Amino acid sequence: MTTNTPSLDLMEFVETQILPQYAQFDKAHNISHANKVIRSSLELARRMGANLNMAYVVAAYHDLGLSGPRAVHHITSGKILLQDARLKRWFTPEQIMLMKEAVEDHRASASRAPRNIYGKIVAEADRDIHPETVIRRTIQYGLANYPQLDREGHWQRFLQHMDEKYSVNGYIRLWIQGSENERNLNELRSLIANPSLLRPYFDRIIEEELH
Repeated sequence: MTTNTPSLDLMEFVETQILPQYAQFDKAHNISHANKVIRSSLELARRMGANLNMAYVVAAYHDLGLSGPRAVHHITSGKILLQDARLKRWFTPEQIMLMKEAVEDHRASASRAPRNIYGKIVAEADRDIHPETVIRRTIQYGLANYPQLDREGHWQRFLQHMDEKYSVNGYIRLWIQGSENERNLNELRSLIANPSLLRPYFDRIIEEELH
């Protein structure tokens, strides 16, 4: 029998043992971010006929590696998933390996496509490319990690990040065609191409984050 939600006992395990770990991370990677990735992953998994339990666990574990160095957090997250013996209650070794690979492949800077459908799902779900959300998360990250910068310094860092990641020449890749992310990315790219339109967003949101 197939259901439209993950197993209740699996959800209880994740909600009590896994998701609370996100409380230690910055605002852009906190529990609300993890829950958003879970919701989006489940929507995509339903649409694509994928295993909901697997999509759910991949989303729940995808950023746990932020407890270590950010640059390798996707690899660390995969190791955490692979080494969590509790998952053997729900999954075969083959499924656990697929989920580990999916977590490793979720990173936005990855230049190659994820190795399996679960990697594509979590990669897509992790990219909330609604322009307002992207702008806010980038500002939040800058404020948390570069407190020495003044307002203009934050603006320059913000512009550089936007160009490197989201512009037409940026490194972000989407792996599921015709998605909402694709539409949002085109909208964001229009703003990036015209900094005079982008600046009012930045000024308003940084003001909200500072107060």
